[in-house]
Amino acid sequence: MNWNELYTEYKKPENEDIKNFIGENAALWDELGVHIKKTYKVKPQYSYSCCSAQPGWNVKYKKSGKSLCTLYPMDGFFIALVVIGKKEEEKVNYVIENDILTPYVKELIEKTPFSAGGRWLMIEIKDKKTLNDLKHLIAIRVKP
Repeated sequence: MNWNELYTEYKKPENEDIKNFIGENAALWDELGVHIKKTYKVKPQYSYSCCSAQPGWNVKYKKSGKSLCTLYPMDGFFIALVVIGKKEEEKVNYVIENDILTPYVKELIEKTPFSAGGRWLMIEIKDKKTLNDLKHLIAIRVKP
C-alpha cells in the first residue's frame, strides 16, 4: 500500500509509523533526525501535501525560516528534498569538483535543472554515504 493511502490527510502518522514504513533504513531516518536536532536545534514539522509528485505526509525541518530539507517516507527508504539556491551554487560546485559527494548525488545535481529559484534535489536515502552527502548539502544550505 502507498504511503498516502496508509496515512490520509485525517490520519497523521507518528515517528514510529514512519520508521515502520521505511523498514530496513529506519536507522538512517533516526540518525538524520538526531543530527538535525543536535546541530540546528530544530524539531520536525509534520505536513500533509496534496502535491501530485509526492502526495501524503512529509516531515520538514526549518531553521530561522529557511528550509533545511523535507523528508518523504518510502517503502524501504526515504527521499530528502533539498533546494540548492544561487547562493549555494558556488559551494556545491566546489564539493562536486573535489569529489566530496558520492557519484549518485553528484550526477543528480548535474542532471537537475535550475528552476524556481534553485535546484530541487530529490535524494533517495538508502545508505550511509548518501545520508552523509545530505548532511553536507544541508550544512552548505544553512551553516551549523
